[in-house]
Amino acid sequence: MNPEIGLNDQDRRGVVDILNQLLADEYVLYTKTRNFHWNVASPHFAALHKFFEAQYGELEAIIDEVAERARAIGGRAAGSLAEFIELTRLQEAGRGAMDSDAMLRGLADDHEKIIRGLRVALEISAEKFSDAGTSDFLTGLMEQHEKMAWMLRAHLPAAHP
Repeated sequence: MNPEIGLNDQDRRGVVDILNQLLADEYVLYTKTRNFHWNVASPHFAALHKFFEAQYGELEAIIDEVAERARAIGGRAAGSLAEFIELTRLQEAGRGAMDSDAMLRGLADDHEKIIRGLRVALEISAEKFSDAGTSDFLTGLMEQHEKMAWMLRAHLPAAHP
């Protein structure tokens, strides 16, 4: 049964598509962050290990919120690794070892890519699909990603003027 929330089926499907692409991006970023938590090697290992753990914890909560938003408006949340890889705009981490600065920079770049996508998605959800609720939801996520990206950049030497 589709919810009667003031969105027609076509608009709801459009918003769910946006949310599923975001869900895929979030899941890939979560996986990369957890990978780096496991595999970081640095003189700052203890601090980075805990830092990455805090970041993937935030991403885990975001993933759940995005999936629940898709369900709340009557859609299906993507839920398989195959779907996530098909839908994501991000690249998985390589299999080789990376230094900690490359890990931090790569995660910051991915957050920034998600932020740019969210800026577009929140406009589309409001203007094209008339879904102010999802636009507001996406704005909140954008703010979370902006903070997470800032924290990652703050760990990099170039972040200090």
